Amino acid sequence: MPRHFTTPTKRWAYGTVLSLLLHASAAFAVGNTGHSVFLEELTSFELRAAVANGSTTVLVPIGGTEQNGPHMALGKHNVRVKALAGQIAQKLGNAIVAPVLAYVPEGAIFPPVAHMRFSGTISIADATFESILESTARSFKQHGFHDVVFLGDHGGYQKSELRAAEKINKEWAADTRFRALALTAYYEASQAPYIQVLRGKGYSDAEIGTHAGLADTSMMLAIDKSLVRMELLAEGAQTAPADGVYGDPRKSTAELGQPGIRGIVDRSVQAIQEAVKQHASR
Repeated sequence: MPRHFTTPTKRWAYGTVLSLLLHASAAFAVGNTGHSVFLEELTSFELRAAVANGSTTVLVPIGGTEQNGPHMALGKHNVRVKALAGQIAQKLGNAIVAPVLAYVPEGAIFPPVAHMRFSGTISIADATFESILESTARSFKQHGFHDVVFLGDHGGYQKSELRAAEKINKEWAADTRFRALALTAYYEASQAPYIQVLRGKGYSDAEIGTHAGLADTSMMLAIDKSLVRMELLAEGAQTAPADGVYGDPRKSTAELGQPGIRGIVDRSVQAIQEAVKQHASR
């Protein structure tokens, strides 16, 4: 028997261990304090020390729970924004990632419109959503964070983020140390720049799509392929607007998703650094 021969059981075991290690390393993003950048994984004392040591930017990742066709899980936005917020915080080096806000406006509940026509979508009123953002910002100000950054992964509530940040900044106008920022650059990076990359690779707008199409699905595959049912697409699952899909996800790959992820992370880091620098100079 050759020295490097392994049984199927051993190969499975090695693959399982490697997969677990990769998932563990992806889930535990570490900042410059040596601790996780995710607030939920820190103790209150660790967080207080991080803020005292200069981690005064907090990223508030906003996702949403909505249908994504027959092939992609309802938590797409939540998983994606947490993963990307972690990468952004790592690159910034002085930021903490708040818990993901998974309840967002998705349209009228009764009679249901848009995504609410599909099982599992959760919707709240615009005013409720904006109130949550405002209270979240006030909470972080209380704990010493100077820059509260809203990162919205969904296009439908970008204006609500802007309204909430504007209201908070008027409220905090007397103390210029504190500021809320609706980082529209995060969402914008996933649109025209990424679409242009995919067009350059020969994909049509009809394939790229606007929701659960090639662009959306490819980014999800690059972050967590377990949330995408590619086998259903291979078997001919419906990919029409009537089924909640605007685009054609059948040619989606993790490789196609990588430029979108890099674009969002890099543009967000740049925009946050510019905004924080501008804020500090006031």
